[in-house]
Amino acid sequence: APSDKDGFTQAAYSSERLQQAIGNNQPVFVNMTADWCITCKVNERVALGTDGVKQAFAAKDMLYLKGDWTNSDPLISEYLARFRRDGVPLYLYYPPGQEPKILPQILTSNIVIEAIR
Repeated sequence: APSDKDGFTQAAYSSERLQQAIGNNQPVFVNMTADWCITCKVNERVALGTDGVKQAFAAKDMLYLKGDWTNSDPLISEYLARFRRDGVPLYLYYPPGQEPKILPQILTSNIVIEAIR
């Protein structure tokens, strides 16, 4: 279930959640990850999990959707393919009313904060 312990809503990725947020003009950050993905883990520690990024998400009333591809979920595979990716990590920011922006595969907190400005 969605939670907002850090001042922004976090939930498991689903296309329904994503479409609903887009329809409500809510900004969305999508993190496609997997337990065996070392890069994903590092990015979550040095960028996505930092106070600066959490505060930036909270200030924007961000919906943070996390997709777990550890066991190759076909829905996530389909999402990755839409962005011509065959693996994780994949990070996207959906500004309200605009096309999604793809972020680099190696993140810093500054990259994330700049991307969602």
